[in-house]
Amino acid sequence: MLKKAPKLKSIIKTKAKTNIIVKPTSEAMIELLMLMFLSNLAEEAKANAFQEKSATIRAHHLKAVSKKMLKKAKG
Repeated sequence: MLKKAPKLKSIIKTKAKTNIIVKPTSEAMIELLMLMFLSNLAEEAKANAFQEKSATIRAHHLKAVSKKMLKKAKG
């Protein structure tokens, strides 16, 4: 398991179709937003697992919660 979030700067540059310049402050904000999203995802998946009386968070808990959270994030 990763102890540290991956560097998003390289991921953004590889997925972008044009050359994008990402400044360090923007990169830090992107990483913070990603970490906040992941922590919220884990909390919601934990709540979902608790509702189903499961002691562990499984893949189907994450899939169900991620669909809801991505819809909410898009607006």
